[in-house]
Amino acid sequence: MHFVTMGIGSLVRGVATTSLLRCMAVLLVLFAPVAAGAVPVPLDSRLCLAVTPIATPDAVPDRNHFSCRRPLSAYDQASLWVRIDPHRYDPEGKAVTLLVHHTRFDRLAVAFRYTDGTIEWQQVQSGGFGDHWRPGAQIAFTPNDRSAALESITLRVDRLTSYQLLRLRLVSAGEADIENGLLAALIGAALTLLVAGALYNFSLALGIRRQYLAWQGAWAVAMFLWGAIWSQFGLLVAPGMAGTVAAQSCTALSALAVLLATLSTTTALAGGTVPQPLRLLALLLGFAVAVLGVPATLARTTMIEQIVPILGVSVLANLAVVLLCLIYGIRRGSPEARDLLAAWSVPMAALALTQVVDIGSRFWGGGPQILVLFTSAWQTIWLSIAASRRLSRLRTERDMARAAEARASELAERDPLTAIRNRRGLVEAAQALTHAASEDAAAMGLLLIDIDRFKAINDEHGHDVGDVVLCTIATRLARWEGPRCAVARLGGEEFAMVLTHRSGTALASFADHVRQEIAACDHSAEIGHQRVTVSIGIAEAGGGADFAQLYRDADRALYAAKRDGRDRVCRIDPAAEPVSPSRARSPATEGNRIQRVG
Repeated sequence: MHFVTMGIGSLVRGVATTSLLRCMAVLLVLFAPVAAGAVPVPLDSRLCLAVTPIATPDAVPDRNHFSCRRPLSAYDQASLWVRIDPHRYDPEGKAVTLLVHHTRFDRLAVAFRYTDGTIEWQQVQSGGFGDHWRPGAQIAFTPNDRSAALESITLRVDRLTSYQLLRLRLVSAGEADIENGLLAALIGAALTLLVAGALYNFSLALGIRRQYLAWQGAWAVAMFLWGAIWSQFGLLVAPGMAGTVAAQSCTALSALAVLLATLSTTTALAGGTVPQPLRLLALLLGFAVAVLGVPATLARTTMIEQIVPILGVSVLANLAVVLLCLIYGIRRGSPEARDLLAAWSVPMAALALTQVVDIGSRFWGGGPQILVLFTSAWQTIWLSIAASRRLSRLRTERDMARAAEARASELAERDPLTAIRNRRGLVEAAQALTHAASEDAAAMGLLLIDIDRFKAINDEHGHDVGDVVLCTIATRLARWEGPRCAVARLGGEEFAMVLTHRSGTALASFADHVRQEIAACDHSAEIGHQRVTVSIGIAEAGGGADFAQLYRDADRALYAAKRDGRDRVCRIDPAAEPVSPSRARSPATEGNRIQRVG
């Protein structure tokens, strides 16, 4: 999971830098003048309307049938006719492409009347827009006959849900192509960021077990689906969604996204950070928005005009309460609250702006939706990067804690004076060696080593000199440390060595070699030419030996070595006859002071 998290995190940061910043900055600056070429057609008194039964054939009604007075009624179950004089909005006659922004209808037909009296009809219907769809929930109609001048444009919309939500624009054909390309690039960049953010948040949620990141990932998925359907890119996969189904899906997803965002915020703040009543109020308002989204989704009549204001007030109230929760969290020192406020501030402001200001079809026809889509992408990337930083800090703190724990564990098993193992460390090492010897059916031996007359060294030269002597001997013993040998200081002047794969004469010879090596250590800087010798007790057993019994046998052998004159090696060998000290010190054995103790 760590590699997945870091890999997606790198993708998020890379895409955020290249796609979001460069695409938004460069494209917005270079192509912003294109928006000036679009001419909005306001729903004012300059538009004349007519309402006829659905069964009326496609023939442009006479001018007398149109009325320029409001209000309209019963058009949601009939055919609404809208007559546009393009010369009122574009005196030079350059804007010839009509862009329609509203998709809750059964059928939309456009009639271009030319000055020579001919009429050209183009139409789409819910479930099939053909090649008329454009990015940003737009439907484009461009006259094909350029031989005559355009006199008027007439729209016929069957069962239009809401005339107030209808948006019309006139734009020249060349500018429309540039505008569509720009809008497609911007929407594609935003959708890419939302996908990357969703994957990253889900991987973080699995990696660090944080519930709010899972809600955040679900929110990003909902926003991605909403953006893909609203932009009509989804028609490339499911062309049958064109029109009403797509519009209803967008309404449902937008209401769901508000609820998911509320859940993400409230679960991110730890218990006690925010007053429980305030948290419950935020959740209640989030669910209220989701509930109100149901009739808004299903509405096919003008009733949607009554639902939308209530839904907008609920969204604003939810934003205000969530903002208050974040402020409480920041006052209580919550890092998640700071990250969420920095991430949510831009989309919250954009969403609030769309509720109180009629943006219309600005932003290349994307209107408030393109604003919400881009701020959502910003929020996802910002929060992902903030979570990455916090995760990195947590990982650093965890690694430091583990390193400190490892150091503490190592120190607990090490002698502070000589830096070799202590008694506890020897027991731990002996268990591993015992297991290895048992698997290999190998012998295991224990050497208990005691410095001869060490108290006299302390009394004559001081404890500081004695400590130096101990460290010198420990350093020499540590040279034998390895996979089959563990060295430790048991306390005072006593050391021990546990080793495997040596037995009998080989073990005794090794122990005597250790005795000679220690005796050869140079202590002249501390105690002059005085020799320091050791006595060694040996015990051995087969694979899977009982270490406690091995220690008792070696201790008994060490006691015998001390008792019989020191500077020698004594070995426990129950099968052998006891060897007298005088024999051990005979000229024949003086260079190899090994004796068996029965």
